[in-house]
Amino acid sequence: MAHRLTSGIKGKASLKVTPKDTAEAYGSGKVAVFATPALIGLMENAAHLSVQAFLEEGFITVGTEVNIRHLKATPVGMTVTTESELMEVEGNKLKFSLSAFDENGQIGFGTHTRYVVHAESFLKKV
Repeated sequence: MAHRLTSGIKGKASLKVTPKDTAEAYGSGKVAVFATPALIGLMENAAHLSVQAFLEEGFITVGTEVNIRHLKATPVGMTVTTESELMEVEGNKLKFSLSAFDENGQIGFGTHTRYVVHAESFLKKV
């Protein structure tokens, strides 16, 4: 498997928080603020999207580890933006740093590990 991945590749993903993105909707809490699972998903999306264009056809990345801190609550109606940076490439293992912001400042940070896999082969093993 060949790919053109090097450290320093950056990604970004944003969303406007709606009621479906809240802790209450996810079942992860009892309040109508941006859910930690939704934050994790948005962070993973920034990382995944950042490297996809560098992969050979038929290859994708899959997430295997997330370690984040969700520092502040974000209400419905605000926009959350996550940023990723590819920090290390070890064969097919990719390590990212992550950060997240809403309109009031930083709301989270962490790390994320993904692996480059051949999509068809991966799905045959599932």
